[in-house]
Amino acid sequence: MEQDKKLNRRSFLMKILIGASAILGLIALIPFVGAVIAPLIRKTPATWRTIGSIDDFEVGKTVLVKFKNSNPLPWSGLTSETASWLRRNSETEFDAFTVNCAHLGCPVRWEADAELFLCPCHGGVYNKDGSYAAGPPPHGLPKYKVRVRNKMVEIQTSPLPITNIGG
Repeated sequence: MEQDKKLNRRSFLMKILIGASAILGLIALIPFVGAVIAPLIRKTPATWRTIGSIDDFEVGKTVLVKFKNSNPLPWSGLTSETASWLRRNSETEFDAFTVNCAHLGCPVRWEADAELFLCPCHGGVYNKDGSYAAGPPPHGLPKYKVRVRNKMVEIQTSPLPITNIGG
């Protein structure tokens, strides 16, 4: 009789331990499941942001422009701001490049004298048209879509992280 009580107590405690482990395992999976499902549920539309008058930008020059991302949340504050390298190629043609290296996302800087974008983190180099020049990046700088409407230059923002947004 004493032996049966021990076995019952032992099997009861084992069942509680297995159940608690299963519950903790499911709780640990919640962030992973959320990260996989959230992008499928929450689609953020691309938004056109006005960045300035066409007369503000000189042909052949590349400048840093700042604007709000496509989905600023009320609590996001300064993190809702992003930037782009904008190059005016002709009277009506512009290119807008991400400010982040295609390798690991470090911010690139524009070197006007050399007409190159340089990544200080791992030595990535891009030509003035955003194409790959040297270093570890797998491809050129991703581009934003740009348009001129009513003499205003607009960039089409998209949700972050930026992968290959066209252009």
